[in-house]
Amino acid sequence: MTAMLAVVTTMAACLVTATLNAPPASAHGAMMKPGSRTFFCWQDGLTPQGNIVPKNSACKAAVGQSGENSLYNWFSVLRSDGAGRTKGFIPDGKLCSGGNPSFAGYDRTGNWPMTHLTAGASFGFSYNAWAAHPGWFYLYVTKDGYDPGRELRWDDLEEQPFLTADHPQVSGNVGSVDGQYKWTGNFPSAKSGKHVVYSVWKRSDSAETFYGCSDVVFDGGNGEVTGVGVVDDPPDPGEPPNGACTATLAKTGNWNGGYQAEVTVTNPGKAPLSGWRVGWTVPAGETITSVWNGTLAMDGAGTRATVRNAEWNGSISAGTTRSFGLTATATGSAATPELTCSSP
Repeated sequence: MTAMLAVVTTMAACLVTATLNAPPASAHGAMMKPGSRTFFCWQDGLTPQGNIVPKNSACKAAVGQSGENSLYNWFSVLRSDGAGRTKGFIPDGKLCSGGNPSFAGYDRTGNWPMTHLTAGASFGFSYNAWAAHPGWFYLYVTKDGYDPGRELRWDDLEEQPFLTADHPQVSGNVGSVDGQYKWTGNFPSAKSGKHVVYSVWKRSDSAETFYGCSDVVFDGGNGEVTGVGVVDDPPDPGEPPNGACTATLAKTGNWNGGYQAEVTVTNPGKAPLSGWRVGWTVPAGETITSVWNGTLAMDGAGTRATVRNAEWNGSISAGTTRSFGLTATATGSAATPELTCSSP
């Protein structure tokens, strides 16, 4: 991600030139960490010549519907009459575009670029300030059981924002990618799998309001980004996608008050994996006491466990496996958790 931002910064002059040739728009800002759909799709398609040629399949479909100007102006997903309004103002299925028809392609479902996060963890948020305005930033997240296979609806979001930033200070060079509002906060605990972080920027000096969708997955990540600059045309039906993995847990020993288990990580795809992480919600009454052949991390609430590969066992050839072991204390009957597996 750092390398990507460095490339973006050096290309700012190219962007300005290209933008001058595009239809005018009110350019102001969008989420950068975790990145919004328009920001990541702009990164995904930016070329050294300043053109935008998306590689990601969802980004290509969005630009096919909304046109290249939706990426030249990735910082303009706004409603001039918004006045901070949300549910009842923006229709269901139009949240990611803010009901702005110029960005309707970003309401689509698809394999959007993704930010990998840890539930309950502290995170450094940033929001681009292409033009600086005072105001409030409200961050919502989707409910447990959210279905990423349908366009986002208001009932998919938690009713209250999990984080609010009240008139944060802007830093860096306003009018470029470097100009950013930054603040630190915690994600909700006990979240897992794919979600959307929905951002609302309400200006305090006008009715103008900005909206945006940031696609995330709570899998123990630390802000890593996948799906940017990668051709991800859908695989043949029935074939597991490259970059995916599966994990299964088998108990190898039980005793009064605890157990030992082995977790097998499998690469079912056609390409090798360069790393893996396995996550699960720790059943009530259980505590993980040790892990070997992997590195354990827990969320702030101590309810979500993530094990990453060790330095020497991250690579998994197609059709092969790796494994790690663990011990845990348990009160009552030890439940078998449901595991998720992903590759950076």
